[in-house]
Amino acid sequence: MRPLLFVLNLAVLFLGEANQLSAQEKANKPKPPVELAEFFHPPEKYREELGKFRSPLLFADGTVVKTPEAWQKRRAEILATWHKAMGAWPPLVEKPRVETSKTTKRENLTQHQLRIGIALGGDMVDAFLLVPEGKGPFPAVVVVYYDAQTGVGLGTKMRDYGWHLAKRGFVVLSIGKPNATVNFEESEKAKGKAYLGTAGKPVKLQPLSALAYAATNAHTVLAQRTEVNPERIGIVGHSFGGKWALMASCLYDKFACAVWSDPGIVFDERNRRKENPSGSVNYWDVWYLGFELGKVADPDNPGPFRKLPSEGQERTGAYKTLVEGGHDLVELHSLMAPRPFLVSGGTADMLERWPALNHSIAVNRLLGYENRVAMTNREAHGPTEKDNEQVYQFFEWWLKQR
Repeated sequence: MRPLLFVLNLAVLFLGEANQLSAQEKANKPKPPVELAEFFHPPEKYREELGKFRSPLLFADGTVVKTPEAWQKRRAEILATWHKAMGAWPPLVEKPRVETSKTTKRENLTQHQLRIGIALGGDMVDAFLLVPEGKGPFPAVVVVYYDAQTGVGLGTKMRDYGWHLAKRGFVVLSIGKPNATVNFEESEKAKGKAYLGTAGKPVKLQPLSALAYAATNAHTVLAQRTEVNPERIGIVGHSFGGKWALMASCLYDKFACAVWSDPGIVFDERNRRKENPSGSVNYWDVWYLGFELGKVADPDNPGPFRKLPSEGQERTGAYKTLVEGGHDLVELHSLMAPRPFLVSGGTADMLERWPALNHSIAVNRLLGYENRVAMTNREAHGPTEKDNEQVYQFFEWWLKQR
């Protein structure tokens, strides 16, 4: 049997109903809360659909992954492929520098306004740390967005994941782009300019990978705090932040779980004005994966939003390398296994994304795990209170209740 056909049949088999479970298997397949249970199962229409994506259960040479041991080798191969395309990370920061600018009390929380050395070259980044009352260690969540203040309820509404999670007993570290600022009077100005890397220096990492590197070091900031349980740290972000959270959690396996809010979980070059209204998955842009490495970062002139590649726009950077090499974000999703993730989908990630997610379900089942991949859906790009409540329930289930 041809390898591709075999692996497709293998994946469909793993998508089937589970058999009688042993005690250990039950421990690997905890039930999600009733309010979320339905979102861990694709609709019947997509139950066994795998789309046109190349299975992550195929090695680069076409060899099929058949065992958990083989998966670890394939996982390493995926990581190496993506880091080669996006630029290799420098060593992680072992002890990030932390400076406290101000400490205040907000309701039953302590808020620390920080500067932390987590970006490339040890560059300092604005951040907010929220710590609940009581005795830890607490579970924790890194919140990523354009600016740090939004995540703690001091900016754009309905993007304040950190504020609500902290009130539910999580330690929260909210960060923005390394070149963002803090501006309480005009919060929109806090977002700053496009981030391409350290301004004035040649770019060695794709901007989205550089952001993932910063978020990884932010994880270390939390893990080294006495009030935090280092084994229970998640990450969440919306839109731009969703792409950021996706990249960070997939590339760094110490994130215990993740929520990606409508980032666009696959490369999609369809004309979004005609075929996918309002759904922007523009990974080809220079501030994501389309930068030509070696050029100097100039945030004052990053370039405009590009046309779609399907409209004649030339692919560039790592995006060109990955797409034309037959790679897609499905490979990154699979790196989460067996850690759970939730896609809080909107106009960029509709029900039609389930075939992509089915590949991660197949990887998890090969490893002996269930209930690790979920997706909720809404009609708009921005989340509502209901959508965010589902996010909070997901984190409470995985980081607090198990």
